[in-house]
Amino acid sequence: MSVESFHMADVRGKRPTRRRAVAVGELHAGAEAYAAIVERRLPKGDAMVMAEIAGLQGAKQASNLMPLCHPLLLELVRVRCVPVPERRAIRVYCEVATEARTGVEMEALAGASAALLTLYDLTKPVEPALSIEAVRLLFKEGGKKGLWRHPLGMSDEEIAHYKPRDVARLEGVPCAVITLSDRVSNGEAEDASGPELVNGLKKLGAEVRAEQLPDGIEPLRSRLIFLAADGVRLCLCTGGTGLGPRDNTPEALLQAGGIEVEGLAEMFRSESRHYTPLAWLSRARAIRLDRMLVIALPGSPRAARQGFDILAPLLAHALAMVEGAGHA
Repeated sequence: MSVESFHMADVRGKRPTRRRAVAVGELHAGAEAYAAIVERRLPKGDAMVMAEIAGLQGAKQASNLMPLCHPLLLELVRVRCVPVPERRAIRVYCEVATEARTGVEMEALAGASAALLTLYDLTKPVEPALSIEAVRLLFKEGGKKGLWRHPLGMSDEEIAHYKPRDVARLEGVPCAVITLSDRVSNGEAEDASGPELVNGLKKLGAEVRAEQLPDGIEPLRSRLIFLAADGVRLCLCTGGTGLGPRDNTPEALLQAGGIEVEGLAEMFRSESRHYTPLAWLSRARAIRLDRMLVIALPGSPRAARQGFDILAPLLAHALAMVEGAGHA
């Protein structure tokens, strides 16, 4: 098979996000060797301290060990060795974090493996019948898919120590999605962008109503006022944020009487630039209308989906702030 058959994944179309991964594995040593490790009296020295140093090096060298692994500038590597008396084992964890277009799973696994091999190397003069077992990814965070946990689960201690973080849910929050399009509202075209937002909100547990309106300031302005009075907490609009003569969604939001939330729109444009340089032409806007947060996103399905991924981690906290919660 030729070299041309292999290639690194092209991640240029992804946006950098905060990534974190934790890998775990165990060295099973037997009674005598286990006691020598935890009592720090192996002939070659303190195995657990050296293993933690080796794990740091292993994580940083992942791209040198695996040809198709992206070289990453790591911002955090933490390795810890935890004795497990009931199994006469040393359980090794490697936590890696950075902000990048691709994940750090391989770095975490490389760190854990290097630490385990170092434990093996320092322990074999005492006991050659060693085994390295159950090396796996414990969980990963970040990117498009958010939090992923290994199906074997995590112990209460692991959860308390590492605190895996997923996007905060919107369980039971009344939400609305409005698609702005003359052709869609007339039945001449199918709504493709609205369902993207509906699906995103439902995955977070929200209760969602969806509708389509024609472009223009009205009837959107009046509809937003009605939804706010009807108890809707979050309204996502898609369409009408470009530079065309009928793109008046931002004006409708302002004329509804809301207070502008500049940061959300600025964040959307700034993060969207990683997908396309045309992001700077978007007139995406966000307002607070009484107790309802309204965000206007572009009308293409891809932009709606990407926009939701960008904003989703902030939505629950933003709604809590609307209710009077603090910034923490």
